[in-house]
Amino acid sequence: MGAKVIGLVVPEAVDTIPAESAVMYPDVTFISRGIGLQSLSSAGYDEAIERVVPAAENLAARGAEAIMVIGTSLTFYRGAAFNDELTHRISSATSLPTGTMSGAIVDGLRAVCSRRLAVSTAYTNEVNELLAVFLRQKGFEVRSLQSVGAANLVGESAPTTAQHICGLSIKAFRDADHADGVLIVCGGLRTLDITMQIEEACGVPVISSMPAALWAAARLVGESGYVGPAYGRLLGGRDRPAAP
Repeated sequence: MGAKVIGLVVPEAVDTIPAESAVMYPDVTFISRGIGLQSLSSAGYDEAIERVVPAAENLAARGAEAIMVIGTSLTFYRGAAFNDELTHRISSATSLPTGTMSGAIVDGLRAVCSRRLAVSTAYTNEVNELLAVFLRQKGFEVRSLQSVGAANLVGESAPTTAQHICGLSIKAFRDADHADGVLIVCGGLRTLDITMQIEEACGVPVISSMPAALWAAARLVGESGYVGPAYGRLLGGRDRPAAP
């Protein structure tokens, strides 16, 4: 039997594959289709959003067995109902199991039982406010929020280091009132190798956009999502059942 094939709708103009995918799931084949998102803003999302379903259809035609939309703000900016509607539209158009990065962070937070959140992002105040609305609609509390402010850039180009993200996330936790989880939001922030460092500093689970999206995508094709205990509580959850 060949490798499972997961199709990623990515925000970049080119068909990039996230570097984390090969580390997390080397036995899964990832293919991608870019939609050319120009900026992390409502105007940028509005301009790009109608290219998402056609991109998913392209991936289905190329053999994808599931679709994951990479881009957290692209899928939360109009709220929880829009995210759910977009997921349904893609699934209906492709006849494939489908998820979004926004849905993945929600699933990840629920899997580790985090509800009161310390949040760090790469967004402007405008987009951070939209994120807070989305999280409230999904039943979470934002107890604090810090941003690196990479709002005009997309994907790999977020100009910050892993240790900057780590420090910002720990600060968000220390500023929060009894947070029970740290949430790092933006698919362009590289966090896989600092998850354990943040969890050890804060004593609570860490959920981050890209690892959560790839975890959720793996579960869409029947994998457990397990990566290993060195990558934090979510990815070390070997005993969690795979998605149906």
